[in-house]
Amino acid sequence: MSLFFPDYSFRRVYEIPSRFFLEQGVRVLLLDVDNTLTTHDNPTPHREVLAWLDAQREAGLRLFLLSNNTPERVAPFAQKIGLEFIARAKKPLPFPLWRTLKRMGIPPRQAAIIGDQIFTDVLCGRLSRCLSVLVEPMEEEDWGFLATKRRWEKVVLRHYRPKEWE
Repeated sequence: MSLFFPDYSFRRVYEIPSRFFLEQGVRVLLLDVDNTLTTHDNPTPHREVLAWLDAQREAGLRLFLLSNNTPERVAPFAQKIGLEFIARAKKPLPFPLWRTLKRMGIPPRQAAIIGDQIFTDVLCGRLSRCLSVLVEPMEEEDWGFLATKRRWEKVVLRHYRPKEWE
């Protein structure tokens, strides 16, 4: 079960201070898009997210989008906020992530994956040996496969005890 438990969890991505990452030795943030930085299919990040991204840049952290969504969805979003990206990242598989980190010259232990889903984002972080950070989804997903996944996530999270930070 521990493969499905994040290293840390926060309510929203913009509530995570830069100091948290710096104290963990993190240099690169690998960010999910939908329901982490914005709501599903929304082309614009929330105002709080934009300010948070700027704060992370100012702290010297490198930012990168890592999404299972299509290039048609991720590319315009990435361009709008000035970030590099991998679309169709195949999370939870770690291989595309490892190739990206290798190109950057960053070992996995110096990267954090931040996302809203246990079976993609958290599991990818755990398999790749990056710091995994779970955030609550920005909106409820009550349709199709996502609704089923969310029900299973609730079962897993009943056994999760978050680590305290600070």
